[in-house]
Amino acid sequence: MKIDDKLCYCFHVSKRKVLNHIRIHQPRVASQLSECGGAGTGCGWCVPFLKKCFDAERGGYVADTEMTAEQYEAERAAYIAAGKKRRT
Repeated sequence: MKIDDKLCYCFHVSKRKVLNHIRIHQPRVASQLSECGGAGTGCGWCVPFLKKCFDAERGGYVADTEMTAEQYEAERAAYIAAGKKRRT
């Protein structure tokens, strides 16, 4: 994924926005990334990727999702179609 690709499709939050939020606001736990435009509070698909970004920034290395934006979007669509999204 590239820096300007969407990480949270539910709330249209890019990877850049998440990384900047981590650097600026320095959340203590990954769940505080929900304060970044609601990221991670919709279907739940992006939560593991948000955690990966959080851990990478805290550890001083680059977070890589190891897939293209197209693959990420297709896997999210399959996740939603399978009914695995969060139930409220």
